[in-house]
Amino acid sequence: MKKYIFLALAVIFTACNDATDKSSSSTAEPADTPADYFLGSWALDLDYENNTAGWLNISKENDYLDAELLWRWGSVTPVEFAFYTDGQFFVTRGRNIVREKDAEGNAAKTHHAINWLNIVKTGDDKIGGIAYFPSASGLKMEKVNFSGKRIPEATEKPDLSTVDFGDPVSLISENSLDGWVLLEKGAVNGWSVTDGVLRNDPVQNKEGEHIHYGNLKTTEEYEDFRLTLEVNVPEGSNSGIYLRGIYEVQVSDSYGKETDSHNMGALYSRIEPSVSAEKPAGSWQDLDITLYDRYLTVILNGIPIIENQPVRGVTGGAITADEFAPGPIYLQGDHGAVAYRNIELTPIVK
Repeated sequence: MKKYIFLALAVIFTACNDATDKSSSSTAEPADTPADYFLGSWALDLDYENNTAGWLNISKENDYLDAELLWRWGSVTPVEFAFYTDGQFFVTRGRNIVREKDAEGNAAKTHHAINWLNIVKTGDDKIGGIAYFPSASGLKMEKVNFSGKRIPEATEKPDLSTVDFGDPVSLISENSLDGWVLLEKGAVNGWSVTDGVLRNDPVQNKEGEHIHYGNLKTTEEYEDFRLTLEVNVPEGSNSGIYLRGIYEVQVSDSYGKETDSHNMGALYSRIEPSVSAEKPAGSWQDLDITLYDRYLTVILNGIPIIENQPVRGVTGGAITADEFAPGPIYLQGDHGAVAYRNIELTPIVK
């Protein structure tokens, strides 16, 4: 078995080396780029038409290399293996595919399909490369180009007691969607405002094609701020509040569950609430969120659950990988029913 694993990795390296030569040889740095150059966090720009943001963190743990990856959406996940050779860095991920089952329905033959990133230095604090996604059959291959910029380390933890705030701005009109637009072109709008309550009602047909409902974003963009609001999540539903369009504070019916980075008030898949402060589904709940210098504070129903914690990178569904540009508030609308009211943003003056 070890022989075949070695051969598989050799094939990966040979194919990637050839593809890199063809696609990025004009911008790649010399092959003597040291392994330590790749250590750290990287904001990835992915070559897709939509959902182009990614994040990669490469580290050295005692005597081995390790990495975490966010690719477009979902959660930050550890890679299966990370390795370096001849000025290039590789990370691999995989999944098991059951090819045959026995009479009892148990897997009799399983393949472990892998996808991988081939990464090279392209300039000072810059990387680039190709991601390879073989099909389950092994007969097709999707190749996606990407580039990356090194993310500076977080600044020293700010003293929020010394922060200067501007004038608060209400983000919801009484009976209109003024100041808000759909994020995606061609999506169906499930959002409406009545008596100051912003609701999303993504009704699906019991039969027929799935309807893609849109996320909603502000037309204005913001830097650092305090955002206060009330939210009501029906049983089993969820949404999300994206700060500057890149950091998702989770909105979810997670009442009664153990703390988790996917629960109400969490920074999705990144920062787990310190305590559970949810109310039962169908209740109006208070969120008080402060984002300042890439540090996040979340108070849920009057209880601090994230206290001035550093944010390591964007979350899944971010509209850009750039953590230093102003961006909108956007509300996730393609998951389930949700209602918001009394959304007020107070900018931080620097």
